[in-house]
Amino acid sequence: MTSLIDIIFLLLLFFMLTSTFSKFSEVALTEAASGGAALPDVPPFFLQLDTDIVRLNGEALDLAALDTSALGATEPGTPLLVSLQTGVDAQRLTDLLVALRKLPRLSVTVLGS
Repeated sequence: MTSLIDIIFLLLLFFMLTSTFSKFSEVALTEAASGGAALPDVPPFFLQLDTDIVRLNGEALDLAALDTSALGATEPGTPLLVSLQTGVDAQRLTDLLVALRKLPRLSVTVLGS
């Protein structure tokens, strides 16, 4: 008969070897400032995020093509309004925010439902 410490050691070894140690992506979120107005001469971009497609000002895009779209050549502080469609999960929104991280000149605002 095996001792209890041997069984505990085997269980500990099993769980250590079968678990994954992956680093999750971090997305920095900031609070909205009150009373701040958008720049009057810079028109905002409107992005609709759906479960299978992304639309920028009504034109269908891929997430990988965001940096080569009209968003790539923007002025600092250009507002981007993100509208979430029904059925969009948190992972899809995180993928979008990670893709938008490559464009630091945008001021991203996620609209509430």
